[in-house]
Amino acid sequence: MDAARLVELRRCVLAVSVIDGIDALANDDGVQLSGRTVLRLDWAEIDDAVGASDPDSDAGRRRLGRWFRLRSRLTDLPSLTDRLRVVGLPHGHSLHPGSAWVRERVPGGALDIGVGVLGAGPDPDEVVIAPPGLLAACSVDVSTLWRDLLFSLEQKGRLAAARFVDDPSGPLRPFGDFDVVTLLASAAFRAELCAADPLGWRTAAVPMRQRGWLDLGRIDPAFAAAAARATEPYERGFDRALLVTPDEVVLASTEGNAAAQALQDPPASVNPWLRRT
Repeated sequence: MDAARLVELRRCVLAVSVIDGIDALANDDGVQLSGRTVLRLDWAEIDDAVGASDPDSDAGRRRLGRWFRLRSRLTDLPSLTDRLRVVGLPHGHSLHPGSAWVRERVPGGALDIGVGVLGAGPDPDEVVIAPPGLLAACSVDVSTLWRDLLFSLEQKGRLAAARFVDDPSGPLRPFGDFDVVTLLASAAFRAELCAADPLGWRTAAVPMRQRGWLDLGRIDPAFAAAAARATEPYERGFDRALLVTPDEVVLASTEGNAAAQALQDPPASVNPWLRRT
């Protein structure tokens, strides 16, 4: 690492320590991070944490601060490997850490999956996205665990689909530690949903990570986009309708203006809530 980069990283560590109130002490060998467990991070890890962001920018400081907090929490978590979960995110989502985080892409190009950690944040029931390299820094080799993580997702996906088939009028909801967006990454989940349809595929609106709706013939075409915009970015799902098949998750075309088309529909000639006389 060249001297200029090291100076920039030192400034970033100092900014995080002062602004975010994190007890981080820089020295020639790296950074000492104090907490329940004292950690020593070398400068190569600090460089990975900042990534492509400018170390002197707010984005670089936020990335490093988040790394420090997660690094401390993961070190203190018991049975870390048992807390790993598959997480699905729309491509380009505000929580998406980038291509290095992606373990697989669901056919159709709309959905990426990677790894998160249950209970790594303030909420013990939340699965927190693990930035690329963080688990490796904690001596966890995801590649050896990935097949088991996918198997767990498929098991839960099959059960979640069975629950929905038993109550098809209800919305799609999270199941266990997996939100609705992540469940769409399960081939078993998609297959069970589509098996109940005569055409073998379903339309869906999943504007938020915690809720989704199928069979959009009964929903305003502008609903998915409007609901997504009304949802906080980190809780947002897909901003357009989806076509779900056993093999793919595909975003609807961006052509046209669903809201304008809905507003152009003529009003009903008779108020539907009034009884005819």
